[in-house]
Amino acid sequence: MASKEGKEAIHLLMVTLTAQGHLNPMLRLGKRLLDLGLHVTLATTEIGGLRMLKAAAITNTTAAAISGIRLLFFPDGFSLDYNRGANLDHYMESLSKTGPGSLSNLIKQHYQTTKLACIITNPFVSWAADAASENGVPCAMLWIQPCSLYAIYYRFYNKLNQFDTCTIELPGLPLLHADDLPSFLLPSNSFGGVSRMLSDMFRSMKKHKWVLANSFFELEKKAIESMSELCPILPVGPLVPPSLLGQHQALDVGIEIQKPDETSLEWLNKQSPASVIYVSFGSMAVLSAKVTEAIATALKNTNHPFLWVVKRPEVPSADGAGELPLWFEEETKTQGRVVPWSPQTKVLSHPSIACFITHCGWNSVLETLAAGVPVIAYPQWSDQPTNAKLVVDVFKVGLRIKPGPDGVVSNAGIEECINQVLSGPDFEELKKNAAVLKQAAREAVTTAGSSDRNILLFVNEIASSCSSLVGGGSGSGSGDGGSGGPLKMNIIL
Repeated sequence: MASKEGKEAIHLLMVTLTAQGHLNPMLRLGKRLLDLGLHVTLATTEIGGLRMLKAAAITNTTAAAISGIRLLFFPDGFSLDYNRGANLDHYMESLSKTGPGSLSNLIKQHYQTTKLACIITNPFVSWAADAASENGVPCAMLWIQPCSLYAIYYRFYNKLNQFDTCTIELPGLPLLHADDLPSFLLPSNSFGGVSRMLSDMFRSMKKHKWVLANSFFELEKKAIESMSELCPILPVGPLVPPSLLGQHQALDVGIEIQKPDETSLEWLNKQSPASVIYVSFGSMAVLSAKVTEAIATALKNTNHPFLWVVKRPEVPSADGAGELPLWFEEETKTQGRVVPWSPQTKVLSHPSIACFITHCGWNSVLETLAAGVPVIAYPQWSDQPTNAKLVVDVFKVGLRIKPGPDGVVSNAGIEECINQVLSGPDFEELKKNAAVLKQAAREAVTTAGSSDRNILLFVNEIASSCSSLVGGGSGSGSGDGGSGGPLKMNIIL
């Protein structure tokens, strides 16, 4: 293994936005690579950097670092007071134009005398591959959604399979319907810029010498194998806090951009084992008043204790979106607790948690799998519908809330899902499957586990070819097929 000192030192640059679901998997991968002796730097936008520094309470901005990972920032083309969330599609498209130049300038400034061995990007800053190419540096991508989504997108954008039928059959995946597909592939998609970005990326995957994934082989074996002859993907996860994987002595490098309500843990300590319904729909979704009332009524009617993360809108909506019913908190004050944000991984690993009602963002899915907690899925957009399909039909650890004939979920439907997951005929099977995947996640990241071997293969390939990395060129990646033996992983460049 390469040393951090002397001529063999290997320098990697990771590039990401600071949305929590993008940032933390990259930091956790960076920590794994740092522990293997590599020099690791993370670059993000200046505005994102300010959020990171504030969240991590870092005051030395000239030599900023997180657990040994150096931090660098580049301009995104907008003023610091510009509201980037007002039109996310416009912002992402603009960044894809200004980002490569800004990142290339950063590389020229900080790597004049140091050879940069690899740039690791993610799908939402895929333009970083252009900066890598301009500077003669090979590029890897960390795919931050399930490998099954990677397979769907690759086949769709390269027109390898039929997607215009009622049911979609794809190798390595369950039978899919329209409501199982990622929202960016549907006619109703309103984020055209994101779709164009994904299309450009998946039709130009040769820009990436390696594709890593925040997943693990035992979780998505068939989907991973289905891509082995097309454009292989190397699972190196789950990239979740070490404590969820039984590594309680290891510190987590993840950052909580939003300050969690730690008092919720004190409340959980007073609840009975496996009794609490945990509810959270992530940091972006704002539920309609109708849906919020249906969930509120269902929680009240079950009589189970609950912990509900409610992200209220910054500006109240005329239709009441994102607001709790006026009666709810008073009528359930002895039954449950409502918080603006929670320390989710600590909550999921708490013995009082019985199930998780979630939007099925991939980080939340991985965290609940690592914690061994059954799921009730209520997906909203992006990869979430497909993740929900995997949770129910592939991982078999939960149920999906289905809308009624009017397209809106009812409190009766939500109550039925809660009752089925907590005490229905499949209750024991769901708990058993969750426990099996919890153990599989731990084994994947331990020494000689499938993900651990894939990280070593990635690092060893960089180390062995470090002297010839400048100028890029073709090559092949390596992958690992878990306990079943090696999986053919010839990267098509």
